[in-house]
Parts: sequence; C-alpha cells; structure tokens
Amino acid sequence: MTMQENLSISKATVDRLPRYYRCLRQLTDEGVEIASSEELGRRLAINPEQIRKDLAFFGQFGKKGVGYYVAELKESIGNILGLDQHWNVAIIGMGHLGAALANYQGIARLGFHLVAIFDVNPVVIGTRVGERRVEDIAYLAEIIAERDVQIGVIAVPAAHAQDVADQLVAAGIRGIWNFAPIKLQVPPNVPFVSEDLSVGLSSLSYYLTHTSAENEDLSDKKLPD
Repeated sequence: MTMQENLSISKATVDRLPRYYRCLRQLTDEGVEIASSEELGRRLAINPEQIRKDLAFFGQFGKKGVGYYVAELKESIGNILGLDQHWNVAIIGMGHLGAALANYQGIARLGFHLVAIFDVNPVVIGTRVGERRVEDIAYLAEIIAERDVQIGVIAVPAAHAQDVADQLVAAGIRGIWNFAPIKLQVPPNVPFVSEDLSVGLSSLSYYLTHTSAENEDLSDKKLPD
C-alpha cells in the first residue's frame, strides 16, 4: 500500500492515527476480527465519517457493507506510522520520569527498542533499570553511533534540555521526544515532539473549573490562549 500522491496530510489526521492503532490493538486483544467505522467511532468518540476520510488519504481499506478487517487495518496503520521500522531509543535523564519511561512496557509493545539510558549523576551511573545499565552521558555520542540510536528521549530538567538536544543532534540523532518544559531549538531536519505535563494538567484544571461535563475526554483539546 502506498500513500496517495499530491495529497497534503494534515497534522490532525496524523495525530489521530496512533489512536486508531491503539483501538485496533485493543480490538485484536478482544478477538474482534471485523469492525465498522461506526464501532471505531463509538470507541474513540470520533465521527465515523472523519475516520473514513482519514484512512482514505492512505489507500482503500475495508469492504463496503462489511467493515474493516481489524488485523489487516492494524498492520497497515502500523506501517504508515513506521512502527515496523523497530526504532532504537535512548533515554537521557534517570529521574523519576526517566525511570518511569524506561520501565514502561508500552514502548516495547509498539516496536521501539530501548537500547541506552544516560545520566550525569555519578550515583546513578552504573545502576540498572530493567535490563539496561545507566551510562555516563559523556559517552553519549559514542554509544548512539555504536548502538544505532535513532530517537532520543529528553527527561532532564528544563535548564539542561537544550544542551542535551544539542548533543543528540551533534551525535546524529534522527528524532527527539522531549519531556522538558521548554521549547527546543533543533535543525528542521530533526523532527521532535514535546510532552509538557504541566500544560496537560493546567488544561484539565481549566475544564474542571469552567465546565460541569462528567467523564469528558479532553485529549484533543488545548489550553485556550
């Protein structure tokens, strides 16, 4: 399957693909073999027409009047997302957040391989987190090249995040997942995603303060300006 040519895929569509993949994985775990766009929409709280429109950007899926073959669609979306690439990942920063990420089994289940962990603290260096030994960040460039690391995860305090990002870029990293509450400056050829936990909590606080809706999923909402 190839992506249709000359189509501009919006960020919103791309951001929904992981949600589709997660839902299809859950359906697979439940033993469901066929699911309609209505069923996917019900589970995800997304308009079924939007789901069909998103998928149409990438090819023809499912059978009219029958639905989507869950395993097949899951594999196709996984390929679109590049999850079949088996990316090698390094985490920089072994505080509470870094350690939690290192122990998160969902990373491996998605096909990402945690191959290196770094810290600057001599007390932490040499300890083990799961199957991995914490390495001295002084050897970051050498280990990234040796273990063919493509993705760097920044889990250090904001004051050190840009320096770590600079080291990762200099070492040839291909992508960055940033958890530090700071806007990184990286070259345009190095894609990065930032996860600001304080923004998420503040957004939740806003909606708790200004709405009375119960059990509302706010994952697609942003903190107003």
